Amino acid sequence: MTQARPKIVVLTAPGEGLPEGMNALEGIAELQVAEDAESLRATLPGARVLCVTDFRTEALAEAWPAADALEWIHATSAGVDALLIPEVRESDIPVTNARGIFDRCIAEYVLGQIIAFCKDFAGNWRLKQSHQWQHRETEPVAGRSVLVVGAGSIGRQIARLCGAIGMSPDGVGRRARPGDDDFGAIYAQADLISVLPDYDFVVIAAPLTADTEGLFGEAEFQAMHPGARLINIGRGPIVNTDALVDALRDGAIDGAALDVFEQEPLPPEHPLWDLPNAHISSHMAGDFIGWKTALSQQFIDNFERWRNGETLNNTVDKAHGFVPSA
Repeated sequence: MTQARPKIVVLTAPGEGLPEGMNALEGIAELQVAEDAESLRATLPGARVLCVTDFRTEALAEAWPAADALEWIHATSAGVDALLIPEVRESDIPVTNARGIFDRCIAEYVLGQIIAFCKDFAGNWRLKQSHQWQHRETEPVAGRSVLVVGAGSIGRQIARLCGAIGMSPDGVGRRARPGDDDFGAIYAQADLISVLPDYDFVVIAAPLTADTEGLFGEAEFQAMHPGARLINIGRGPIVNTDALVDALRDGAIDGAALDVFEQEPLPPEHPLWDLPNAHISSHMAGDFIGWKTALSQQFIDNFERWRNGETLNNTVDKAHGFVPSA
């Protein structure tokens, strides 16, 4: 059993303040907010729990020497790459994440982008802007093949929705596994380039790790068939952006829907903005109305488990950077 009012530090982006719903812990825990390396260094001493809402933070490495009592680190995001500094990886401090909160909405986003490509919604919009009536035929969605790179909980939700409307979903994981109710087949990541030519849609749903950073570059885009579309809802650095721009311009692939980027925010002068075959959104694929409160409640539920000495939910395999599938 831990002390009555353990100290929790919440590391946020500058100006965000305490997350919605987190005040439910007042009276149970001592809550302090940090928003940069300096304030984190000042608040970490004595803190037993660190909750990180800023998935882009670089503050932890600089402030780490002040972490003298940490017993648990939680990320209110699926990705934990910013937190897995060597000191955290090598420690026995558990890291948990927000697995499960965004899965369904991200899958809905992916399905929406697939339908938008097949039904040429972007073309309709451009014709509307110029007041042109132009009848066209569009592609059926049913029967299309989709390869989901990342066969974790988000990838499975994507496969389920795609399968429900008649698509054929396969997956890519760290190693090959027999197919199941969600995926027809799961290939090893090492075999990615050999299977890419077989798919109409390729969806990146993998976490950012040493194994996935730069996974998609010129060779992978050349391996995809020219009518294929890429959808990235994983992490931006998994894709080499310059190679993607070239592939979209040269017709190596037909289109891309991108919610994440190597550089965020995407600079206003970036060529991706002006490519008609690139659909752009601002790292929001999973952000539904009420998501901040849902993240706080997930943390509070796990905090109760921690306080009672129970096994934490969503414990990350720090060697690989994600929560292992059940």
